[in-house]
This record gives sequence, structure tokens and C-alpha cells, in this order.
Amino acid sequence: MGLSLENKPLGGVIHATIELMRHLINVALPCRCLQCGIKVAAQNQLCPSCWGALNFITDPVCAGCGLPFDYDPGTESYCGLCHGRDWAFTRARSVLRYDEASRELILAFKHADRLDLTPLLTQWLAQGGSQVVSGADMIVPVPLHRRRLFHRRYNQSALLAQGVAQLITLEYQPHLLQRQRHTPSQGGLNMRQRDLNMRGAFKVSQKAQFRLRGKIVVLVDDVFTTGATVEACAKALRRAGAKEVRVLCLARVIRPQAMAQ
Repeated sequence: MGLSLENKPLGGVIHATIELMRHLINVALPCRCLQCGIKVAAQNQLCPSCWGALNFITDPVCAGCGLPFDYDPGTESYCGLCHGRDWAFTRARSVLRYDEASRELILAFKHADRLDLTPLLTQWLAQGGSQVVSGADMIVPVPLHRRRLFHRRYNQSALLAQGVAQLITLEYQPHLLQRQRHTPSQGGLNMRQRDLNMRGAFKVSQKAQFRLRGKIVVLVDDVFTTGATVEACAKALRRAGAKEVRVLCLARVIRPQAMAQ
């Protein structure tokens, strides 16, 4: 008897067809590590070697900015940076240490059109930032100025924020926060210079402010360095009526305190 699809439900036929196509693609194009390119068992994964090189941030961390501690100072402990600052955001958390291993992935995602990294990176963000997103009302990305967006063609922070919002079913607001001033690169600037560079760079339009009143906002960025960018964004969101701003970043720069002054 020949194979017949006449009596199969349409959904079953579609599912079987998709699975067959996926199998054929995997045979023709073997799954490869997103970083080094060697063969792996599944799509959108890293090989054991590349995975093992990554340094994920776990407790204990600063209750404010999320800086990882070398020892456990107890619950609700703050780092020296947070003792000297009154942040506009209530807390910030990052998933990875920004080091040689994570830098390669992040720079490829940010500057080399490696959008195939998006599903894996957003999965890490959603899992590592579960405490930050819990109870929040919406997710907002750190925006790019239109001039930089034109040259880069996409906003990496918006892709991350959108991915997390879809994974946890949270309201995504990509245009609520606007970058009203094109700022020079933050590279090579110390903490004070970064703060000055970001001052007044972001705003929420008056028409959009009603969306923020009394809301808990999760602000998403790719890398937390000194906190100048997310702080400027948080101030703009709070001025526009947000009840609370929490920060979720893919990676965190870890360096001696003297270098961040």
C-alpha cells in the first residue's frame, strides 16, 4: 500500500513536513558552534570548549549594580561604587563577565551582523535576569541615535530586549525612549567623562509619558561598563513617570575600581 496523506489531519501533515525539512537541512548543513564553527549536536549552541570559556555572573553580587564579589559579604551588600552613587535605577544585573571569551561573541553580534546569535543571547538574558524581570510591566531597550542606527542598520539592545520580551511574554516598547543627541563614543573615557557625555542624551516624548506612569520598567543594554548610559536612560524614564527602573545587561566590565574613576 502506498503512503497516503488523505486521512492525516492538516496540522499533522504540516508538522511532519517541517520535521522532514529540518532533518534534511541538518544533514546537508550540519549544526555548528556559533563561536568557533565546529560541529555540535543542535542549532544555536556553543561547543563544550567555547561554553566552558564563558564566565557567567552568579551570586554573590552587589545589590545595586550587580558587580560580582570575590567573597560573600552578606545579603543586600553594596560595592564601593554604589556607596558613592545614588542611582536612578533600583538595581542592575548582568549575565556574563565581559572578558576575552564573551567579547568575541558580543562584538560579532554588535558590529559584524551576527544576528544568528540573537536566540542564544536572549535565552541567557531571560534566564540570568529572571529576578530583574519578575513583576515588571514592560521592557525598553537603550536606543541608538538615528545617525548610528543608519550606519549599523540595527540596534543590538533592541534585538535583545525584544527577544526577552517574547520569551517571558512582557510588553515591549522599542520607541518609548529616544536618543535626542548624538554622543561621541564612550571608549577611552573615565567615569566622570562618560557621565558628562551622556547627560541629556535621552528623553521620553510627552505623548508617550502616559505609558510610563506608575510602571516598573526593565531597561536592556548589551554591556554595562561604568553605568553612565543606563543611568542617563533611567533618569529620563523616571522623570517621565516610571515608578521603578531596573537594568538588565548581557555583560559586565569588571576592572579595578581605580580604572573606573
